[in-house]
Amino acid sequence: MESRGYVAMHAKAPLQPYKFERRELRAADIALTITFAGICHSDIHQARDEWGESIFPMVPGHEIVGIVTEVGPSVTKFKIGDRAGVGVFIDSCRICKNCLDGEQQYCLNGMTGTYNGYERDGTTVALGGYSNKFVIDQDYALKIPESLEMSGVAPLLCAGITLYSPLRHWGAGAGTKVGVIGLGGLGHMGVKFAAAMGAEVTVFSHSAEKEADAKRMGAKHFVVTKDPADFAPIKESFDLILNTVSAELDINEYLELLNLNGTLVVIGLPGKPYEVDAFSMVRLRRSLSGSMIGGLPEIQEMLEFCAVHNILSDVEVITADYINTAYDRTVASDVKYRFVIDASTF
Repeated sequence: MESRGYVAMHAKAPLQPYKFERRELRAADIALTITFAGICHSDIHQARDEWGESIFPMVPGHEIVGIVTEVGPSVTKFKIGDRAGVGVFIDSCRICKNCLDGEQQYCLNGMTGTYNGYERDGTTVALGGYSNKFVIDQDYALKIPESLEMSGVAPLLCAGITLYSPLRHWGAGAGTKVGVIGLGGLGHMGVKFAAAMGAEVTVFSHSAEKEADAKRMGAKHFVVTKDPADFAPIKESFDLILNTVSAELDINEYLELLNLNGTLVVIGLPGKPYEVDAFSMVRLRRSLSGSMIGGLPEIQEMLEFCAVHNILSDVEVITADYINTAYDRTVASDVKYRFVIDASTF
């Protein structure tokens, strides 16, 4: 299946147009014409080989939505014309306990990433969603509710589920106080979800000008993080804090904001390990944890939740020839709040 997209040929190269072939459909596969593909900051890290072990040529992209154009003979989940989505992984071992429990993102034999990795055969390099077509096993594709606007759905398949999953796991809801560190591509989804779940939400940001946006999205409080003295009145008051930023920070200042049995969840990936003061942990039986995307049942649940509450990512839609500029702007935090590529422009 001939496809058009954008590729990073090596770590120092700007992305450029690229023609390549997708596999022909297997019995359980569906083919999509991609309508929108989100730009995740992890795309930039991997395309620029900032995490190491990148595989080139690389077609990035794991926030993918489109229309089903073809189905294999054993497909029952989708029909031609359906809306479908693809997230961070396209396969897993399917037999380990975590896969059987619907937690494929934690596959004990390793999930198969949507790009920058090898498929289950160990030799085929997976190529991502910065393209006009995609092929995937029906079991690893998501059904997109008809009421949701597609461009705003694409980032839900990574940024959205990355925040939805810990909020659900740690029981955010009415009567809970939730803090969100950072109001970016990840953080703004955390605010929307936590508010829709009924939690009292506080945003921590170094950008005072984001306060209006935070409150429009459902936050009740906004704390500018430049002065640690502003933390004093809110110590020991949060049930759950989600750290969505990759910047290095003093994690102990935020641990001190947790109440008894409170949890701080690491979602952003900083450049070096945190230094954790044991006294910050033991004094109120606090927990420091982490979370990564979600399994297929939870992603589908999130999409249905978004349909009920009319939740979408705030996006800036771009054409394919703007991708390199969008990368630079993303690194500079110059986007509100997620870039999404119009796949018809590949």
